[in-house]
Amino acid sequence: MRKIFCWLFFFMMAFRLSAQQSPNIVFIVSDDHGTDDLACYGNKSIHTPNLDGLAQEGVRFNRAYATSASCTASRSTLLSGIYNHANGLYGHMHHFHHFSAYEHIQSLPVLLKELGDYETVRVGKYHLHPEHVFRFDSLLAGHGRNSVEMSNHCISFLSERTADQPFLLYYCTEDPHRSGSIKAGTDFVDTFGNQKESRVGITPHIFQPEEVEIPPYLPDDPQTRAEMAEYYQAVARMDQGIGKLFHYLKSADLWENTIIVYLSDNGIAFPGAKSNQYEPALKLPLIVKPQKGTFEVATSNALVSWVDITPTLLDMVGLLPQAKNRLSEVYQQDTLRWDHTASPDFHGKSFKGAFSNPNFKKDTIFASHTFHEITMYYPMRTIITERYKLIWNIAYPLPFPHAEDLWSSASWQAALEKGGEYYGPRPMALYNQRPEFELYDLQEDPLEINNLAQKDAHVELLSHLKQKLKAFCIASNDPWQVKWERQ
Repeated sequence: MRKIFCWLFFFMMAFRLSAQQSPNIVFIVSDDHGTDDLACYGNKSIHTPNLDGLAQEGVRFNRAYATSASCTASRSTLLSGIYNHANGLYGHMHHFHHFSAYEHIQSLPVLLKELGDYETVRVGKYHLHPEHVFRFDSLLAGHGRNSVEMSNHCISFLSERTADQPFLLYYCTEDPHRSGSIKAGTDFVDTFGNQKESRVGITPHIFQPEEVEIPPYLPDDPQTRAEMAEYYQAVARMDQGIGKLFHYLKSADLWENTIIVYLSDNGIAFPGAKSNQYEPALKLPLIVKPQKGTFEVATSNALVSWVDITPTLLDMVGLLPQAKNRLSEVYQQDTLRWDHTASPDFHGKSFKGAFSNPNFKKDTIFASHTFHEITMYYPMRTIITERYKLIWNIAYPLPFPHAEDLWSSASWQAALEKGGEYYGPRPMALYNQRPEFELYDLQEDPLEINNLAQKDAHVELLSHLKQKLKAFCIASNDPWQVKWERQ
């Protein structure tokens, strides 16, 4: 009897130790924040000390890509590991847009809860539907435009954590998304929310237009500089609140056993970035701090994608095999329902190996965009390799639909009023009317100006990438795969 008791005691202790070692996850998603706009990515004019500090304690990815430069579509992929053309959230879910994920989609918070007994909580922007598919145990108060307030509302939750109850905190700011009103005394629209009186607890970091760095794909004019200064302020406000969150994690003695992920849903809200498939739209900041002692690489040049995030996090906490089994079980229960919508496996692959292997590589990633708002139908499918990018503009005879906040920006309106031929280095005409295929050499042409799809010397490369892109559409059950055969 005593021997049985001893074995039972050691079993219970081993189980408790295992539970104690399950890492927490803090998943931070910002809104419309570009890679150019963090000091740790080379911007010497912006003020982001807290995210820069996170990069010093974790892994900074230099070639991380969203799959769609649109909020709901991007977030649905982040939390499902399934491309948005297969999970049902083709575009925005709110108001009359009304897109919704399929009922059988298995999301990160649900899988962590059911397979790992994680407590799941969210704060800030959500922008997903339906809630039972992307289900969290609780919602914390806090306005997404005030990340200090958001972090303050996390104090009670964090202080009550015990070592044997791992958690997922999904922390989503609304900064630096455009939002605001006319700024008095200037001739431009402040659309980055800096003039609101609700920024209680925020110490504003003000930037002058002459201080900011203008990305090379944008025109360097007074309007762009004025808007960029306001955008920088929104980024600094976001960073300030994230710093508060880091302080509270450390005060609660949770820092070392917590995986922290920082990324943006899509690129900055300027023409050529958000809602496009160009580099400023898709190539985004990704910083990951694994739990203490589980990484050896400071920076990674591996190609990684937002569709890889959910399988990677599940892999990091030891639940990926169980999650794959769950997807397979659900698929077997209702195969017909899944036939044209999803896969019995994640579309993404774990990049956990990149934390310890500096040579970790993926040869190819893909991107997929169909809608932004319901009135902005413009399906694009994209393949990205180490050197090249091919964009397939499926509805290329249509004019490109500009998002309202980009169209009304002072920068774009100034370009229209000037009646010039270019917006930055790109012809205005190519912003409005796209060719069917755009092929770029990202090494020689990082601004994606010289379309190689129209060059005889690249016929074989174009054919090769088109075949790989077509295979991706078929493998991921893309409803738009029929467009390869007929327009």
